[in-house]
Amino acid sequence: MQVIKEYVQRWYESGLDPDEYICHQKQGNLVEIEEAATGNRQTVLTFCTNDVLGLVQEEAVKQAAIDAIIQYGTSNSSCSVLSGRIDLHRQLEAEISDFKHLPHTQLFLNAWMAMQALMDAFCHLAIPVPGFTHTRETLILTDVLNHGCIVSAVVNAGTRSGKVFGHSPNVRVKAYRHCDTEDLARKLRRYVRPGDRIMVVSDAVFSMDGDIAPLPEMINVMQNYPGSVLLMDEAHASGSIGATGRGIYEHFEMLPSHAIERGVIPLIMTTFSKFAASAGAAISTHVSELIPLLNVSPTSIGTISLSPPLAGAALESVRQVRKSPQLVQQLQANTQYLRSRLIERGFTPIGETNVIPVILPPEINPKMFGRQMMQKHGIWVSPIWFIAKPRIRITVNALHTQQEMDRLVAGMVATRDLLYKPTISA
Repeated sequence: MQVIKEYVQRWYESGLDPDEYICHQKQGNLVEIEEAATGNRQTVLTFCTNDVLGLVQEEAVKQAAIDAIIQYGTSNSSCSVLSGRIDLHRQLEAEISDFKHLPHTQLFLNAWMAMQALMDAFCHLAIPVPGFTHTRETLILTDVLNHGCIVSAVVNAGTRSGKVFGHSPNVRVKAYRHCDTEDLARKLRRYVRPGDRIMVVSDAVFSMDGDIAPLPEMINVMQNYPGSVLLMDEAHASGSIGATGRGIYEHFEMLPSHAIERGVIPLIMTTFSKFAASAGAAISTHVSELIPLLNVSPTSIGTISLSPPLAGAALESVRQVRKSPQLVQQLQANTQYLRSRLIERGFTPIGETNVIPVILPPEINPKMFGRQMMQKHGIWVSPIWFIAKPRIRITVNALHTQQEMDRLVAGMVATRDLLYKPTISA
């Protein structure tokens, strides 16, 4: 324990620890927060929420959560394969399937558990079955900038979760360069062996860079490997890209059937913590046989099912998105406006979505930048300095007004002018 104490002390002294804030109240994008270290309270304008369509405080969504509690209580108190499956789960799965154009969907508590369940189901066929021998190895190709839930799942894909020692065929994991389909093609040519089961996994929208995976080119590469599986994590894509917010396939004016016709098996992971004002995740597929495997994976059968208020809120949120495409259109208009204003004022926003990372000059500490934005301008942005290249990550949503976005840009200009002291060479 002494080593841990010394490590944490050094960690704090180095300034790597994030500032902690506690939320007391929300009204639209105005949030009353308390600084944990000092107890000071203030109301700030937030640009660091993932409530991309502003549905967290939508009356119909809140009422759906309340109605679910009244009907079912606060918890299902069991996993879905025992006594924890409720009709809201069935309705939500059907809604997601229709939204994503894939007929079969399985719910999970979160994306981390969904991804691990998929690895158990795909690589190890979930559970041993008498009289059946699984002998085919799995090759997984993963984008180097994939989200941590993907990284964790593929790192642990070699052994079925819940088992210290596994007896399944080998799982080989290889990374390819970020959004580089030529490198993906090279890695496939290099590492695929006869009889391999192939999976390529990628974020649809990358959470730290705000860019979009090159889906059409990925399918073109993978069609040379019939039966290969393409998993898209649409955590930051659902509700934000595509004409009606359906995600990456709609963004490229495609359907998952486009991949199927080319011999590629599409899987989509949807999460509810961004666009659907809730928590939880789902995996959708056109292969019905995958669902029971997902359902008995340890991260499904070994824990409680999605609670009634979370399921109710997610279900109503998806329905709100489907009947109000103007929410998505407003989000996309806000994204375009804020990105253009930042560029006009000399900032360097990367990517192309409502996730707007702004790369700062190396002389500026993003943590200090974020503090100044909050203390001097009452604006809450996300400083990123400990898990990615230093940046300020802004997330714009459908509720932001042009006046609020202009206020953000003005605050960023003032903060940059205050903190940026470039070295002048003699």
